Amino acid sequence: QVQLVQSGGGLVQAGGSLRLSCTASGRTFSMLDMGWFHQAPGKEREFVATLRWSGGTWYVSDSVKDRFTISRDSGKSTVYLQMNSLKPEDAGVYYCAARIMGTHEYGYWGQGTQVTVSS
Repeated sequence: QVQLVQSGGGLVQAGGSLRLSCTASGRTFSMLDMGWFHQAPGKEREFVATLRWSGGTWYVSDSVKDRFTISRDSGKSTVYLQMNSLKPEDAGVYYCAARIMGTHEYGYWGQGTQVTVSS
């Protein structure tokens, strides 16, 4: 089992920055891929970024790659999503997720954190 606890988020003006955190526990992290997802109001959840815990390779969605970065602190068992130059359309709930490396579906999810961007 993997437990994911998120922190960060909140209210920010357009153009501002936020950093979301996701702390994992419960399983050998070297076997995990971590992901961040965004769900805007009234829309389906969509992929934002992923990072392989072992080796740290990562990928960020083309739609935000110029503004968002994903990173990890292995010592803290934490994955981060740094969001810069935020836009109103970035608002919504952000979810951290984990999957066993080599599998397709993210089977473990954080509680979600709200991001509000004022224009």
